[in-house]
Amino acid sequence: MTQNLDWRGCWRIARRDLQQGLRGLRLLFVCLFLGVGTLAAIGNLTAAITGEISSKGQTLLGGDVEVAVSQRTAHEAERAAFGRIGVTSETVRLRAMAQRAGGSGGPAAVLTELKGVDGAYPLYGTLMLKSGAAGTLKADEVVIGQALADRLALRPGQTLRYGNADFRIRDIIVDEPDRVGEGFTLGPVAITTLDGVRRTGLLQPGSLYQIKYRIRAAPGTDVGAAGEELKRAFPASGFEIKDRDHAAPGTSRFFERMGQFLSLIGLSALAIAGIGVGNGVTSYLAMKRNGIATLKILGASARDISRIYLMQVGMVSALATGCGLVVGAALPALLLGAMGDLLPVQPSFAVSPWPLLTSAAYGLLVAFIFTLPPLAHARLLPAAALFRQTVDTRGAMDRKSRIALALAGLAALALALGTAREPLFAAAVLGAVGATLCVLFGFGLLVRRIARWMPRPKTPLLRLAISNLYRPGSQTGALVVALGLGLTLFVTLAAIQSSLNAEIRNTVPRTAPDQFVLDIPIDQKPVFERIVRREAPKAQLNIVPNLRGTILVYGNTRVADLDELPKDAWFLRGERGVTYSDRVPEGSEVTEGQWWPVGYEGPPLVSLDRDVAKVMGVGIGDRLVVSILGREIDARIASLREVKWETMGFNYIMVVSPSSLRGAPHNLAATITDTADGPAGGRLTRALLSAFPSVSIIEVGEVLGQVTSLLGQMATAITLTGSVAILAGIAVLVGAIAASRQARAYDSVILKTLGATRWQILGSQAIEYALLATTLAFLALGLGLAAAWFVIVRIFEFAWSPDWLLIAITLVCGGALTLLIGLLGSIPIMSVRPAQALRSL
Repeated sequence: MTQNLDWRGCWRIARRDLQQGLRGLRLLFVCLFLGVGTLAAIGNLTAAITGEISSKGQTLLGGDVEVAVSQRTAHEAERAAFGRIGVTSETVRLRAMAQRAGGSGGPAAVLTELKGVDGAYPLYGTLMLKSGAAGTLKADEVVIGQALADRLALRPGQTLRYGNADFRIRDIIVDEPDRVGEGFTLGPVAITTLDGVRRTGLLQPGSLYQIKYRIRAAPGTDVGAAGEELKRAFPASGFEIKDRDHAAPGTSRFFERMGQFLSLIGLSALAIAGIGVGNGVTSYLAMKRNGIATLKILGASARDISRIYLMQVGMVSALATGCGLVVGAALPALLLGAMGDLLPVQPSFAVSPWPLLTSAAYGLLVAFIFTLPPLAHARLLPAAALFRQTVDTRGAMDRKSRIALALAGLAALALALGTAREPLFAAAVLGAVGATLCVLFGFGLLVRRIARWMPRPKTPLLRLAISNLYRPGSQTGALVVALGLGLTLFVTLAAIQSSLNAEIRNTVPRTAPDQFVLDIPIDQKPVFERIVRREAPKAQLNIVPNLRGTILVYGNTRVADLDELPKDAWFLRGERGVTYSDRVPEGSEVTEGQWWPVGYEGPPLVSLDRDVAKVMGVGIGDRLVVSILGREIDARIASLREVKWETMGFNYIMVVSPSSLRGAPHNLAATITDTADGPAGGRLTRALLSAFPSVSIIEVGEVLGQVTSLLGQMATAITLTGSVAILAGIAVLVGAIAASRQARAYDSVILKTLGATRWQILGSQAIEYALLATTLAFLALGLGLAAAWFVIVRIFEFAWSPDWLLIAITLVCGGALTLLIGLLGSIPIMSVRPAQALRSL
C-alpha cells in the first residue's frame, strides 16, 4: 500500500472487518439505542398529546372564540359584539352539591360541576350519551357523568336534587366535547339547560359561577384578532378570552413543560451514555490495534485509518439510532393505550417527524463527539506505539480533531437550546450535568494521584488493588464518572421521593382544613356558625368574604396593552380570588408596609402577595386597578405579605380595605377544621345543605387524593426516565471495565505466572472496586443531596425532610451493584490462557 486509499477502498476494508461481527461495538450500540429511544419516545408522546389538543381546538374549546366572565352575564353591548363575530352559544358553570332525592345511605351529597347549556350547544362536536347523541334537553332533565352515577348509586330515570330543584336523570354522559377546555374540575360533571340551572336557585348575587360565550366565527375570520378587539373594546369587563388555537393553554403548557423536562433528563442520559460510547470505541480500537498497526506498516495514512474506523463506528451508530427511532416511534402507541383515561385527550397514533429528527441528530452528534478522541489517538500513534499500547498509553489530539470536537459540541448545545421551550432552563440543566461530569472527572484524577502518593501497604492484595488505580491502562477516571453518576442519581431520586412523602404525610394533615364551604349567604353567617357549633363543637372556623377580580393595571402598565405576559405572571390570566379584611388574614405575614387600621374608610388600599408584587415589579405606594363585578377599584399598595400556601386555607393574593368592597354583592366562604369523621361529619354536611341549599362543600381529603394521584403519576414518569439515565450509567461502568480488559488480562497473566491464584486476583479487584465505591459514596451523597435540595426547597418550596435510612440503603446497594458488575466483568479474564493472552498483547 503506497498511496492513500479513496473512500471506496476504505469502505471495502471497513466492511470486510465488520463481517467478523460487532463484538467490540455492542456497548456503543446499547448506549446510543437507550438514549435515542428515550428521547424519541418522550418527544413523540408529547407531540401526539399537544398536537391532538391543537388540531381539535374548536371542539375542545366549544367554539372558535370563547369569552368567559364570572358572577354576571354579558350586557347588551357585549352580546352585540359577540354576534358580530359569529353564532354564539351561552353556558353557565358552577360547583354545586348533588343529592339523591329521597334516598338514604351512601354519602350525604357529592360536589359536582353543574353546567347549564342553551339550545345551540355544542357549536362543535357532539354531546354523546350511552343511548346516542343528546339532542335537546328539558329544564327538568339532567345528564350525568359515570363517576357521579357511581358515587350516588344512580341510574337513568332516578331523581337528582340540586338546590331547590329536582331533576330526572335522562342518561349517562359518554363524551363531553369541550371537557378539556373546561379545565380542572373538583367533581364529576352534570349537564342541564340554562333554565334548569335557574330553577335551582343557586344563581344568586355574589354566588360563584362562570358564564361562557362560545362563538362560531364566520369563515375567514381572524379569531386571534377578534379576541384582541374584544379586549380593547371592553377593557374593564373582566373577560378571559381564548381562541381555537389556544383551546386548553394550561393543559398544553403542562404537557409541553413536562415533555421538555423529561426530554432534558433523556438528553442527560444520552450525554452520560456518550461516555459509554467513548469507552466502547476505546475498547474496540484496542482490540483492533494489531490490525491498525499492520495497516500503518503497509503504508496506510492517518486519514485512511480515520475513514475506515469512522465508517465502522458510523454504521453501528446509524443502526443503533435507527433502532432507537423505531422504538421511540412505536412506544408512544403502547403508552397511550396503557394510560387510557388518565390523559385529557385520546390522541391517535401518529409518528411526528420533528422529535425523531432531533433525537437522531442528538444521537449522531453524541456518537461523533465521544468517538473522535479515541479515534484521533489511534490514528496518530506510530505503529510501534500501537504494538505496546498496553503499557504505552500516551494520548493526544491534533488541532483539526480538537476543532471538529468543539464544533460538534457547539452544534449539540445549539440544538438543545434551540429546540427547548425555555432555553435558560435547558441551559441550566445541561450546565448542571456538565458541572457534575467535570467534578467527577476531576475527582477521578485526584484518586489516581492520591493512590500513587500513598504508602505501599504490606498486605499484597491491598497493595495490588491500590496500584490498579493508577497503573498504565487504568480506567479509574471512567469508573469514577460512571459509578459517581449512578450513585448521584440514586441519591437524588431517593431524597426527592422521601421528602415529598414526608411533606404529604406530616405537613398537609397538620395544617389543612377538612372542608371548604362556598357561597354562604352573607346575612346568614350567624345561622351557619350556629349549625357548625351544634354538629361539630370542636371544629375551628375561618369565615371570609369571597369575590373574584381581574387585575387591569399595575404600576404604570395596562395588562391589555401587553403583547406577552411577564414570566410567572399566572395571576394576570383572567380572574383571581379577592377578599377584604380589617386584620391580616390567617396564613399571612406582613413583610413590608403596614396594614390599614380597623374601621379605615379612606381611599382603596390593597395588600399583595410579595412574590406576585416581585413578578409585576411593583411595591409600596404603587397603583393597582382591579375589576370586580365590572367595577374598577383603583387602589394603592399598602403592604406586601408572605402567604403560607402550604396551609391550604384561604390564601388570597389580593386583600382590599373593607370600605372598598363591603357594598359589592358577594357571599362568604369558610374553612372547617377538625370535623368528626364518619356519621358526625355526614350529619354536618346534611345539616348545612338542609339550611343552605346553595352552598358547595369541598372535601379537602378528596382534593388531596386527586393531587396526590397526579403527583404520583408525574413522579413515576420522572423516575422511569431517570432510570434510563441510571441504565446509561451502568452501561458506562460496563464500558469502562471492557475498555480495561486488555490491560487487566495482561496483569492477570503476569500474576498467574508469578504464582497468584484466581481468587487472589479477583480479591484484589474486589478491593479496588470497594475502595472506589466507598470513596465515591461521600461525593455522590453531597452531589445528590444538593440536587434534591434545590428541587424540593427552591422549586417545590417544601420542607427538606429526606429519609436518611433510605439514602444510606441506596448508597450501600449502589456500591454492592458496582462491586458485582466489576467482578462479573473480571471473571472471563480469569479463564484466559497465558500463552494465548501473551500472543494477543
